[in-house]
Amino acid sequence: MTSGGESLKQELEALQKEAKHAFTQALDLAALDQLRVKYLGKKGSLTEVLKGVGKLYPEERPVVGRNVNEVKDDLEGYLEICRNVLKDEQGLLRVEAERIDVTLPGRSQMPGVRHPVQAGLDEMSEIFMHMGFEVAEGPEIEDEFHNFDALNIPPEHPARAMHDTFFIEGGDDMLLRTHTSPVQIRAMLDGEPPLAIVAPGRVFRCDYDVTHSPMFHQVEVFKVGRGVSMAHLKGVLHHFLNAYFGRDLPIRLRPSYFPFTEPSAEVDMGCAICDGKGCRVCKGSGWVEVLGSGMIHPNVLKAVNIDSEVYSGFAFGLGVERLVMLKHGIPDLRLFFENDVRFLRRVGR
Repeated sequence: MTSGGESLKQELEALQKEAKHAFTQALDLAALDQLRVKYLGKKGSLTEVLKGVGKLYPEERPVVGRNVNEVKDDLEGYLEICRNVLKDEQGLLRVEAERIDVTLPGRSQMPGVRHPVQAGLDEMSEIFMHMGFEVAEGPEIEDEFHNFDALNIPPEHPARAMHDTFFIEGGDDMLLRTHTSPVQIRAMLDGEPPLAIVAPGRVFRCDYDVTHSPMFHQVEVFKVGRGVSMAHLKGVLHHFLNAYFGRDLPIRLRPSYFPFTEPSAEVDMGCAICDGKGCRVCKGSGWVEVLGSGMIHPNVLKAVNIDSEVYSGFAFGLGVERLVMLKHGIPDLRLFFENDVRFLRRVGR
């Protein structure tokens, strides 16, 4: 073989070595394809070498041409090996990037819960509904007739003072209702006995401390019909408290005074915290005052055009927050309004 043939052979060997080294250094498939074009493309390095074959002696051309084809086949085979390696590596990287660690806790959103006051309000209403009471609602902005006059609360009563009631400025004797009892008046004016109503809702009074809030929730319960007595009142109270607290708790009625009931009674229940043994909550007495009650005053029945000689009725109102606090051992009423998620998740449902 002449010096021209030897030179071309050496050039082929150098090109083969250079191309293989370049193929192994490619970082991805795109870079590898660029190298394929550089060395094996129509205008690539190997094509340039082929152009020199035509300048050789006739007897050398077949030998060098065969060498060129061998180098081309070798480089194409090596290129395919490098391509497969890169594919495997990229696949592993993708799998690792998309891998889910099943040992970690899920990242789902925390489900919401009802506010503890709303949950208590719903539970209390449901208990009375099971006893045959119908749910009724009324406006939160009331007039003095429905909030005071019809309930036998005279003008000189302290509840009508500005320090105890939110009056609407320029509202022509309009106010934020101080209890849900106006719903009782509206229900008796709109309907005929017998009536059995439970009226849950928000009420407003000028008060704010550990056990009072300027906005809180009440449930008003009343029943009007023929022969309704204190015995019915006590039976309803006993069943309700046992159902709400989930246990048999004793109750007692103490004589009291409310302008809209006669006779009137404060209702105590056995302390649910210490089972009547005496604790800080019940101040060692074993009893906790929970609500006020009584037989609907004849003046109230007269104001709604119901004959008190024919019909009688009982009524009582309870503070929702107070009972929820007793049930869950909550020490401060203001926790209900601070929006601490930890507290709401623990007590709400």
